[in-house]
Amino acid sequence: MGDLSEFSLPVQLFLRAYPWRRIDPVPWTPLGRPLNQCRLALISSAGFVLSEQPPFDDSTKGGDPSFREIPSGAEVQTLRDTHRSESFDHSGLREDPNLAFPLDRVRELATSHRLGSVNQRHLSFMGSITAPGRFVRDSVPAITRLLKEDAVDVGLLVPV
Repeated sequence: MGDLSEFSLPVQLFLRAYPWRRIDPVPWTPLGRPLNQCRLALISSAGFVLSEQPPFDDSTKGGDPSFREIPSGAEVQTLRDTHRSESFDHSGLREDPNLAFPLDRVRELATSHRLGSVNQRHLSFMGSITAPGRFVRDSVPAITRLLKEDAVDVGLLVPV
């Protein structure tokens, strides 16, 4: 866990003043069957895109609320980091995108039969959305529809 003193003064001031939202109670659904019988989709706020996809728009006030579909067969090393936040070191994500989009690890779990299957698509969106209303209103229902269509049992959220 980081300490505020690790950030620049403008970031410290922003983080102290930001109106953090609390969700209480946290929505939770217990897993209905063993993980080795479940289909899993990755959902990451790393802002990764494929080379042929447009980057997230870092000029959108409050953050780009869109998301990108990443096919299950994508090579993780080809993912491009388009995360707008300057409050963390991106070098690790660029060196090994599995840190924030662990698709290779998920495939290994499926191969070893610890996981039932890997979904055909995964989702990437921009973290650091300071005005999440559009994301919650527009993107979350679309993401939910896609995951339901794919009969996903487990959504592994990887926050960045």
